Amino acid sequence: MKAHTLLLSVLAGGLASASAQEAAEAEFYKITTFPTPPDAAIEVGSVDLLPDGRVALGTRRGEVWLASNAQTSTTVGVWNPTTMRFEADKAASPKDTIQYQRFAEGQHELLGLSWKDGWLYAVNRYEVLRMKDSTGAGKANLFETVSTPWGVSGDYHEYSFGSRFDKNGDLWVVSCLTGSFSSKTAFRGWAVRVQPDGKMVPTCGGLRSPGGIGFDADGEVYYTDNQGPWHGSCTLQHLVPGSFQGHPGGNQWYDLAPNMGPRPVEPNDQSRMVTERARIKELVPPAVYMVYGPGKIGNSSTAVVCDLSEGKFGPFQKQLFIPDQSHSNVSRVYLETVNGVKQGVVFPFLKGLRSGPIGARMGKDGKFFVGGSDRGWGAKGGQPFAFERVDWTGKVPFEVHEMHAKPDGFELTFTEPVDPATAADPASYSARAFTYIYQAKYGSPEVDDVFPKIEKIDVAKDGKSVRLKFDVLTKGHIHELHFEGIRSKSARPILHPVAYYTLNEIPAK
Repeated sequence: MKAHTLLLSVLAGGLASASAQEAAEAEFYKITTFPTPPDAAIEVGSVDLLPDGRVALGTRRGEVWLASNAQTSTTVGVWNPTTMRFEADKAASPKDTIQYQRFAEGQHELLGLSWKDGWLYAVNRYEVLRMKDSTGAGKANLFETVSTPWGVSGDYHEYSFGSRFDKNGDLWVVSCLTGSFSSKTAFRGWAVRVQPDGKMVPTCGGLRSPGGIGFDADGEVYYTDNQGPWHGSCTLQHLVPGSFQGHPGGNQWYDLAPNMGPRPVEPNDQSRMVTERARIKELVPPAVYMVYGPGKIGNSSTAVVCDLSEGKFGPFQKQLFIPDQSHSNVSRVYLETVNGVKQGVVFPFLKGLRSGPIGARMGKDGKFFVGGSDRGWGAKGGQPFAFERVDWTGKVPFEVHEMHAKPDGFELTFTEPVDPATAADPASYSARAFTYIYQAKYGSPEVDDVFPKIEKIDVAKDGKSVRLKFDVLTKGHIHELHFEGIRSKSARPILHPVAYYTLNEIPAK
């Protein structure tokens, strides 16, 4: 097939003017929106980086496209409000073009890609497949089924998301339930591992509606789940082998997974996660609640991307970046382990993506690729689909860098020294803690409000950290902290002055 040659478009004009927040973020992180082939709908569901520099894109329509020059192109293209797409600028120099080649087609909802030993592995609704171009023609001609470990009933909701290879050489697959409430075929609502020989190993039960899967800097595996029954909010979940992740809809398949041990105790309806953890020994709480709703974190969490660029993407090395399909944004997560349990904080990071991001990948060069679609749910970005790149401009934003739980409060660290007067002023902060109802009903309001009061503030001599002592911490609650009043030593406000910390465990004194 003849490769399409298209031009890259930087997100600059052509759309409605960016919000003030987006404009502020653009000083530090630049979004580049690529035009896509005019005869294809590139609804990106998965992304991987090939050894030769090309970017592989798996789409919801079952195609694989390879994009060349995606790391380097900078040409501004043209926004067409009729087609709602970025189109090639015919006057641009060919050296600034991005090229697409259709590598494969004919699969279904391709939501996982991983390159290994000359093969491109794909996870679609019903299988793990691998493909190869053995002729050098630029199109896959060899296809092999690696594993078909889970069932499909034809329900629209039965998506399957695949990881890259873990440190043991396994692929992880997380599969959605049949609809939101039940599992009509084997291992719907489970995480499984596919070993190099194709053997499937059931690994975690209790999943509902995954949106993506990935690894942290240590190789630990996480997936995002979405609001619904037994999920009051979207969440980032730690996939501990043998664990139960919270939704009982697929529990009947424990009978087919003797390696998992006995079926977990059923959760009580209208309860709380912290209460049920005491009853269900296999239950692993969400590491982070991706707080649901307008003006908060998002409504549909997707990919899990770790920054392993060693500073090429800015000051947030080894932290996680989580796109949201509905809000067309990206959030930032810092994790820690307290009493053997993963927990942490989510901060807003970047708005202004042009469709609903689903697939994402960051290279060691700090180039962060995202792509997605709005089909089925809609997305704030407005485009039906998009493929984009996020680059650090080299300027460091003034942000809370990390948030650590302490026995009596939290410690905040910053990307640059704070002004000690504003950081020590209690009026610079406000705090609230809340949780969700753990229930069979769809979603949950925020409940059980607590309003902690700051009793003491200690600002470090170097200005890089602040210790906050509260009168009360509440185990199992999300602790929402605002810090609009803090200024840097150079009088800059914090770019994103809110944090949501999921306090699964309180550190021992």
